[in-house]
Amino acid sequence: MSATLDIDYVRAQFPALSQPSLEGQAFFENAGGSYTCAPVIDRLTRFYTQRKVQPYAPYPASQLAGAEMDEARMRLAAMMGVDTDELSFGPSTTQNTYVLARAFAQWMQPGDAIIVTNQDHEANTGPWRRLADEGFDIREWRIDPETGHLNPEDLETLLDDRVRLVCFPHCSNVVGEVNPVVEITALAHAAGAFVCVDGVSYAPHGLPNIGMMGPDIYLFSAYKTYGPHQGVMVIRRELGMLLPNQGHYFNADCLYKRFTPAGPDHAQVAACAGMADYIDALADHHGITGDPAARASGVHDLMRAHEVTLLQPLLDDLKARNTVRLLGPADAQFRAPTVAVAVQQPGFDAAQELTAHGIMAGGGNFYAVRALAGMGVDAERGVLRLSFVHYTSADEMEQLRNALNDIL
Repeated sequence: MSATLDIDYVRAQFPALSQPSLEGQAFFENAGGSYTCAPVIDRLTRFYTQRKVQPYAPYPASQLAGAEMDEARMRLAAMMGVDTDELSFGPSTTQNTYVLARAFAQWMQPGDAIIVTNQDHEANTGPWRRLADEGFDIREWRIDPETGHLNPEDLETLLDDRVRLVCFPHCSNVVGEVNPVVEITALAHAAGAFVCVDGVSYAPHGLPNIGMMGPDIYLFSAYKTYGPHQGVMVIRRELGMLLPNQGHYFNADCLYKRFTPAGPDHAQVAACAGMADYIDALADHHGITGDPAARASGVHDLMRAHEVTLLQPLLDDLKARNTVRLLGPADAQFRAPTVAVAVQQPGFDAAQELTAHGIMAGGGNFYAVRALAGMGVDAERGVLRLSFVHYTSADEMEQLRNALNDIL
């Protein structure tokens, strides 16, 4: 097994990185949406050109369409250590969360409680907070105003026998700190509560093993994980069959249809199998063996090691500047490579200045208004956010660091 990521092999799997129109431009807005890997593009093209028919009918093109949709669910579920029917696809993670919130609203009793955080993207906090209007108790687990850290000891003070659900991010899209999912899940389960984890900002850095970590719900976005624009949701069977069905009544016995009231986007669901193709290709190339979950875990570790190596010098540069405020940990081991910085100019303006240096980055509040407010950052001015993934090269990191040196 290779101990280091073959960055040349990786970059060859992403057509965008060889496009003349993007030559010389380094992409640092991956937290908003990653480049798409070739296997996903190939599958999407094939589906639209050869299989764009109603799936699951008896004729061959339809059978192939349905089989490819089933393949996406089966292979991604296996990589995350869950059963095939515990994984479903929806239009977006935001939409999936709204559907879940409606299910919980029908299942809970007035006075029951849900715990949310102010570290989240609004998609994993807003739908739950709205349930306060229906008589439910919404409790906020608050971040440290200096560091953005979520302290599990603070969660313990909020837990009691009325809490039905604890919602938190695997990592925040502005703080970046990787939260201890296993520890938090254990605390919630010990109090009799279920757990919903927003993995949108973590999954692009390696698919997690949901079965081993233990949360009841795990959500992420395929379009930020090298795939098409779909929301991916894992909901474990015990909870999924306990909550009221949100789909068509005649699909109530099918777990992966219970929380997807809209019809699936056939082509994009099928194309999600390309995400599994890509992970398997990395595993094969680097000599990673075992069952699908073990192979995905090995790829996860390669990705993280590469990202940590590239990330630390950037964090060191930013930490050394007294004119900027780095949000979240300064140690790359404890965070994802999603780096938000409060700078002297509005975040959008800083990102705009970087374009002259061939840097594609973002500025704003990134739908994390509560998190920024919780750390005393003006959400109107926003932050400069620099986000990358494992296909980012050392040369691109140097390009970014030099550009920051010029504008800050």
